[in-house]
Amino acid sequence: MKRLPIPDDVTGDEIDKDVRQELQSLPKTLAEDVARNLVMVARLIDEDPEGAYGYSRVALRLASRVAAVREAAGFAAYATQKYSEALAEFRAARRMTGNTELWPVMADCERGLGRPEKALDMAGAPEVQKLDKAGQVEMRLVAAGARRDMDQLDAAIVTLQSPELASNSIQPWTARLRYAYADALLAVGREGEAREWFAKAVEADRDGSTDASDRLAELDGVEFVDAMDEDDAETETVVTVVVDENTTTDDEPVDEDEPAAEDEPTDEEAPEADEPKIVQIKDTTED
Repeated sequence: MKRLPIPDDVTGDEIDKDVRQELQSLPKTLAEDVARNLVMVARLIDEDPEGAYGYSRVALRLASRVAAVREAAGFAAYATQKYSEALAEFRAARRMTGNTELWPVMADCERGLGRPEKALDMAGAPEVQKLDKAGQVEMRLVAAGARRDMDQLDAAIVTLQSPELASNSIQPWTARLRYAYADALLAVGREGEAREWFAKAVEADRDGSTDASDRLAELDGVEFVDAMDEDDAETETVVTVVVDENTTTDDEPVDEDEPAAEDEPTDEEAPEADEPKIVQIKDTTED
């Protein structure tokens, strides 16, 4: 069996105690080997999903009868959009444990396979009532996504309207729920409401799990552009801001020949303001 390199600092002791307990059914050396591969899956799944998938396959070949291994293999396949494979692994893990925790992600796999109707059926199944609050919110997000897959945009908005959405309490899932609601509103052209909910998502997004701040800036007309100057290898960040034509910036020279304030026309004499102009503010940072 082909093994993948594992850093020396990975001991296997880093895994969750419940997973470690599951691995106790294996011979000690095998359990340690499986644990180290599972640690690598957890380390890589966000930044390098393909790498995580590789380690999950090694763990699966070593201990396919361990539910935690099947679950890890499912999440690694899910992260690489191998939805059919992920669904099979999640189903196997569920058969082994009898738990319903994986129900929302299994439904999302159905969406990934182009079966949103199946995902909606799962959203109405009795298993949902056995989920904790976080799981129920996750199921609501999947159901709303399925509605959007079917072009039922208004139904998606209604699906997301819930006590959890209205609550001022910040939970781990609050930012994602508010973000999904804002995005659904924007999809039907309710831009003002969408901006409000993107702002609320920013307030709740303490770990940067969404790009709500970027979406909010986009709605406010702020554009960030990175450009590389090939001549001097300087990176310029250009911020485009809508300002009034009389607004000045620190980078704008002042014309010494401009008339003094007392020579400016009065309100009665002032001409009508022109359309707002675009001013680019460049922040140059050398590499």
